[in-house]
Amino acid sequence: MRMNCFARNAVLLIAAAGISVVAQQSTGYIKTSVNPGRAGVFVDGKYMGPAANFRVSRKYAVAPGEHEVKLLDPRYEDIVTKVTVQAGKTVKISETMKPLPPAKPPFGQLHAVTADKFDAVYVNDRFMGHAGEFNNSHQSLELNPGEYTVKIVPVAGGAPHEEHVKIEADKVTIVKATK
Repeated sequence: MRMNCFARNAVLLIAAAGISVVAQQSTGYIKTSVNPGRAGVFVDGKYMGPAANFRVSRKYAVAPGEHEVKLLDPRYEDIVTKVTVQAGKTVKISETMKPLPPAKPPFGQLHAVTADKFDAVYVNDRFMGHAGEFNNSHQSLELNPGEYTVKIVPVAGGAPHEEHVKIEADKVTIVKATK
């Protein structure tokens, strides 16, 4: 039996709509409104990305159920909360993080060059931000002189890049984690 083009497209559209409904039933969302927006969002220990992009809150898809959400930024106190996400629904998290005392100079600079600006950057196993914050001559991570282990974890998954670096006062150190 042959279907005309209109009928075939209608069947495909109905099938796609059914997939969308099924996906909604097995997915919920966490939407963040966090100050500062550059804070990293971790759900059940997995880095999801920054809380905002250009001051626009981000929304992350998660499985329905109870989740632990951590908001991390090295310049602020960590926030940890539990949320219960329902299928097809969005849980909103609104937080203002409390600043920590600023670090004291001298500083060297670390630049992280990656394939995705939302890749997570860790220094000595502490989340420091996403690569887009530290990837050009106008943005860098300031660290006190010393030796550090820098790890870059792709937000899309895949193998992390890790290397040991020496930060020197008033100098730039570049870590490249590109494919």
